[in-house]
Amino acid sequence: MPTPTPHAGGDKPVIAVSAGDQRARWGAWDEMATVVPSAYMRAVNAAGGVPVVVAPTTDAETIAERLDGLVLTGGADLDPQLYGEGPHPEAQNPDYDRDVFELQILEACVSRDVPVLAICRGLQLLNVARGGSLFQHLPDEVGTSMHLPTPGSFGRHRVRIELDSRLGRILGRERADVPTHHHQGIDRLGKGLLPVAWSEDDVVEAVEDPELGFLVAVQWHPEAGDDLTLFEALVEAASR
Repeated sequence: MPTPTPHAGGDKPVIAVSAGDQRARWGAWDEMATVVPSAYMRAVNAAGGVPVVVAPTTDAETIAERLDGLVLTGGADLDPQLYGEGPHPEAQNPDYDRDVFELQILEACVSRDVPVLAICRGLQLLNVARGGSLFQHLPDEVGTSMHLPTPGSFGRHRVRIELDSRLGRILGRERADVPTHHHQGIDRLGKGLLPVAWSEDDVVEAVEDPELGFLVAVQWHPEAGDDLTLFEALVEAASR
């Protein structure tokens, strides 16, 4: 197992929150900006961490040395070339710079055993980083749009959780109703990842690496709900 990084955040651990660069408008301005939904920042802060935004303009190796934890956030579809496929007609335009940066910071954090919580796109990126692949449009596979019921808003669906897993011990229950917004999901599972939660249509909803101190990934959006347990578990692990 890698040697844990010493705690760098004083009394509160410093938790990086990944973001992408995209065109944005505010007031009279219309230009490129680093964008991340503030719900992630609020969740980390409420859980007792110090959230800091990291984006492709950041050097992954340099920042990883200063972090106590990492949240890989949701966002645009990954470039399917990363797992050897062409784009599906329903796939979004990939953000190449963000893909590369997040793969780099994930590797840098894992090599230092920095705790990682990966959310939605973050789960997909983790799976691809481990050599896995994705279903590019879940309605083609499961026949429903339950995972993305209304574009631009969160739906909810039930997941079943393996109680004898890190995720199960964190959440302390076998069933949960979770906020959801995604049209892609895990197809071929990445190396070293253990599936630990599933939706009612058997889509993998969470994975973890039992060989690491804390590497948990969920397909749903805990930052959009009322339960901060996953963020609290990340902050606790980062504090150690």
